[in-house]
Amino acid sequence: MDTIRGAIENTVSISQFNKGLAGRVFEEVKRCGAKVVMKNNMAECVLMSPAEYVRLMDEVNDARLTAEAATRMAHFDPAALLSQQQVDEALGFTPADYADTSEVEFE
Repeated sequence: MDTIRGAIENTVSISQFNKGLAGRVFEEVKRCGAKVVMKNNMAECVLMSPAEYVRLMDEVNDARLTAEAATRMAHFDPAALLSQQQVDEALGFTPADYADTSEVEFE
């Protein structure tokens, strides 16, 4: 029952926009969260605050990064790692090249 009630309370007809009630709809979005805009009895779009949109996009991005990390860890082979010395030799770096990097943070 809560699902039906939520669906009814969180939908708005496109005709409300056509009747000049967009301001009221936007206030409801700010106060209550997202609204589904219906057009010809079909969901047309979802209205939400910019902050909520950014939060959702951050969550999606975090999920993608977590999935990528899990994939990489599933194929992790410690035997394939290179030591710092091996990388330095391959790229021609010497300890002097790192002398002025004490303020640099690596993540």
